[in-house]
Amino acid sequence: MDVEKETSDFWQDHSLNFLEMAFRTDRRERLDKPDGYGKKIGDCGDTVEFFMNLDGDRIVTLSYDINGCLNTNACCNTVIELVEGKPVDTAWEVTPEQVSGFLESLPEDHFHCAELVVGTLYLALSNARENRRSPWKKVYG
Repeated sequence: MDVEKETSDFWQDHSLNFLEMAFRTDRRERLDKPDGYGKKIGDCGDTVEFFMNLDGDRIVTLSYDINGCLNTNACCNTVIELVEGKPVDTAWEVTPEQVSGFLESLPEDHFHCAELVVGTLYLALSNARENRRSPWKKVYG
């Protein structure tokens, strides 16, 4: 019996949005004294950090650092695409489903990457809110 081996073409299997977000690196940067910071380690072992600067109630800069896979990198860039330049309240509404939808071809078995990244965003937003309430914490954070 002949068994045909199923092959996959990475470049053909992914959307243009996914490929752009997966290979984009210009937003990968650690900011000193950000207005908001979040760090989260996923069950898969990937680590995501977000660094957020605000102007009033608007996210002017969101950058990231990761120790993770291409899917996690794609999700980080997608979150930045969805929230940078927008009000903080809008960022609280971002969901892993939106991230996956934007990417169009995030593998189902890597949906946890979108959950990890959105969870890290929420930590950075929460930290920014706490720093607004107690500005001295940013100095010593």
